Amino acid sequence: MTLSHELILIYTTYFVATASPGPSNMAIMGTAMKKGRGAALALAGGVISGSMMWALLAACGVLTVLATFAQLLIVLKIGGGLYLLWLAFNAGKSALARSDSSMVTTSDKSVAYGKLFRQGILMHIGNPKAILTWVAIMSVALKPGAAASTLLTIIFGCATICVLVFCGYALLFSTAVMSAFYRRIRRGLDALLACCFTIAGLKLVFSRS
Repeated sequence: MTLSHELILIYTTYFVATASPGPSNMAIMGTAMKKGRGAALALAGGVISGSMMWALLAACGVLTVLATFAQLLIVLKIGGGLYLLWLAFNAGKSALARSDSSMVTTSDKSVAYGKLFRQGILMHIGNPKAILTWVAIMSVALKPGAAASTLLTIIFGCATICVLVFCGYALLFSTAVMSAFYRRIRRGLDALLACCFTIAGLKLVFSRS
């Protein structure tokens, strides 16, 4: 397989994995409709930072070592699963609330951007699938005879995809149309988020692989 074909395969795989529905994407969509563009971009920024942190660790070979120790992955899975369950609990409370206190926020001062950024990081670094994904990607980038520029090309390309996907979701779902739509489906969307976080959290906590 030529380098160009390998890059296409890596980028396609990473795009599908990044753009497909999951806890991070669902959280960004919900935050965009609920709290607006700035809040969603802050959350997306955290997710992107978490992904790039794994990329840099993978490039240094740290993730390959980590992936060989099942105990460490188990601890990471349980920690990430418990965090998702905590997010599910908060989403469930919002779904049960009858007031409009969780509607779209118009005041920038009332939005905790730093908290959302940290939430995005924790959501991504608590997902062991990110480790295995980058280990697989780096097995191509760091194979014998590969040029140093190949590694930079892969990381830069995946970073670009990551930014386009997550920030794209933040921008798309923070439009006036989507915000108005959120007002009609607020409780249903929060219930859906609670279900997604619960399923993902329980899967991580009880997964054996």
